Amino acid sequence: MERGLMWLPLLGAFIWLARAGANEYQKLEAYKRWAVGFDRCKYDIYAVMGLKDREISWGKPTKAEPQDLQTFNLDRVKQIHLTVDRVTIDLNDLPNNGKKIDLQFQLIDGDDINIPFTEVPMAAEWAEFLSKAIASTK
Repeated sequence: MERGLMWLPLLGAFIWLARAGANEYQKLEAYKRWAVGFDRCKYDIYAVMGLKDREISWGKPTKAEPQDLQTFNLDRVKQIHLTVDRVTIDLNDLPNNGKKIDLQFQLIDGDDINIPFTEVPMAAEWAEFLSKAIASTK
């Protein structure tokens, strides 16, 4: 009986892991349905983002569909910065990691939009791509 009680916490951990995995799988499937209409898109645990023509839509991933969706046009963007731990980073000298990674869009009207990322290289790739897209229209 003692051995059975010893294995109980391990069983609980496996159940928790299975439930967390199923939850993440449902979020990923909802993202796939949402991302169908975009030219380019990204998914991570903090945010989903999609680009269609010059419109960027982004929001928080959930099991049903992304929530808190916001959309803005690249024509309204003055500058794009990659920030890691609230410090603007040079795209040629990327840090290995950081706790808070954001792609910051400075809009012409003075507002800022911060889209969170989990990985510095993915955020840098998006920053370069979108900066080129903005520069190509000016």
